[in-house]
Amino acid sequence: MATNISTTDSDAADPAVADPATLDARFEAEALQFLDQLYGAALRMTRNPADAEDLVQEAYSKAYGAFHQFTPGTNLKAWLYRILTNTYINSYRKKQREPQLSDDDEVQDWQIARAASHTSGGLPSAESVALDQLPDGAVVDALHELPESFRLAVYLADVEGFSYKEIAEIMDSPIGTVMSRLNRGRSRLRHLLTDHARSIGLVRDDASGSPVKESHS
Repeated sequence: MATNISTTDSDAADPAVADPATLDARFEAEALQFLDQLYGAALRMTRNPADAEDLVQEAYSKAYGAFHQFTPGTNLKAWLYRILTNTYINSYRKKQREPQLSDDDEVQDWQIARAASHTSGGLPSAESVALDQLPDGAVVDALHELPESFRLAVYLADVEGFSYKEIAEIMDSPIGTVMSRLNRGRSRLRHLLTDHARSIGLVRDDASGSPVKESHS
């Protein structure tokens, strides 16, 4: 009898076998607080409000169904973003296929090492002061021009502030792959934004051909 009582007490404390009402209450209190953030991420992924709503709804439906498997005390936000990202990759990106990288476009080891020296604070470049003056729309447009895997990595790092490890979990990829995508994505984004800044007179090329901030005295 003592053994049965011990097992019952253990089961009652186990979130995997919690009663449905308890799981519902936890899901509503803990998971739904990220709804607006996930919708913002979904909107950047799909670029369409209706598709974003559908994506979030499907992701939350999957999260609810799997919530008994989530370990309390771990990173719920990253867990939800992983479900959202996987749902997008498996369902929604088929509507907007993008060119895949060729073998020649693979990132080399030295680029991965250089990526490791970057933080998630933004675009590390000499012309960053000028780029900060660009309107948000220009940044969003440039972000959408990146290949999908680069765009997601840059978004998760520089907009959402996830660490390399968290992004690796969300995208279900090795940390080295995440670092290379982030490094390459930031580089491409910087070049796109620099070209735009040059076109509207925020930067100019110096004698060596390097972009510098335009001075308006």
